[in-house]
Amino acid sequence: MKKYDVVALGELLIDFTENGKSNQGNPLFEANPGGAPCNVLAMLTKLGHKTAFIGKVGEDFLGDFLKETLDKSGVSTEGLISDADYFTTLAFVKLADNGERNFAFARKPGADIGLKAEEIRKDIICQSRILHVGSLSLTDEISRNAEFIALKAAKNNGTIISYDPNYRASLWDSQEEACKWMRSILEYADIVKVSEEEIELLTGYTDVRKAAESITEYGAKIVLITLGEKGSFVYLQDQQEAYVSGYSSKVVDTTGAGDSFMGGFLYKICESGKHIEEYSLQEMIECVRFGNAVASLCVEREGAIPAMPVMEEVIKRINS
Repeated sequence: MKKYDVVALGELLIDFTENGKSNQGNPLFEANPGGAPCNVLAMLTKLGHKTAFIGKVGEDFLGDFLKETLDKSGVSTEGLISDADYFTTLAFVKLADNGERNFAFARKPGADIGLKAEEIRKDIICQSRILHVGSLSLTDEISRNAEFIALKAAKNNGTIISYDPNYRASLWDSQEEACKWMRSILEYADIVKVSEEEIELLTGYTDVRKAAESITEYGAKIVLITLGEKGSFVYLQDQQEAYVSGYSSKVVDTTGAGDSFMGGFLYKICESGKHIEEYSLQEMIECVRFGNAVASLCVEREGAIPAMPVMEEVIKRINS
């Protein structure tokens, strides 16, 4: 039996999210714990699964705050490193009226891209059923090498690899460089989740079916394309596909929406215990529907980790 259901590698940072104005009329920013891989783990842990994080924060009070947040959330921090040579990574998030986000990063460099290949806890990866990774670690050579070490360890161990690429233009030298490295992970991934806004960047296609099919040509067994309020599209390696409708939400903040969806989806994968290639299309639709419900609840609250719903809320939303 595996020690962990899911281990994630990548960025753990502070999301400074705009939250009102001061008496002087200046914008106020609230420090929310964030980072896509950790958001996914927080959701899984809230739903009852054992998770662990591999990454790096600064040896500072913000890094301490992030570690405490993961500890309180029940996410294992045995693979988390505090490094005095780096400052904890910061992201400032400005919300539009519709809840969509604009990012500004304080990361030149931040601790998350200081994770070295020799610091990767392969033992944790080999003790996990699923390894979940993103693409922000690919923006720097040091952390990029570390991510590939983790991917190779997972592949050699038969660990399921889940990949959710996120494109943040300000973190790359060019869009061409981003495309190159974001696509480089596809040959390792069993499950790929990508937003509708990013499929053209990742695949060259705007059509969801063509984009999903092109991703399976790299070897992915399951492709998930999130479509915002329209729900999600799922495509299997044997060319079965389905659109899965979403749930109505009163959107407050879209931060963590895709991550909460992925947490909900991976929860269902962990619960079934099936081999990744054994799912019928109907079973996969149920996994996606659960993820849609989770995301629809997350966007109704501010922040990412603090906004993750509990199981009772998810069940109520599905049955509503």
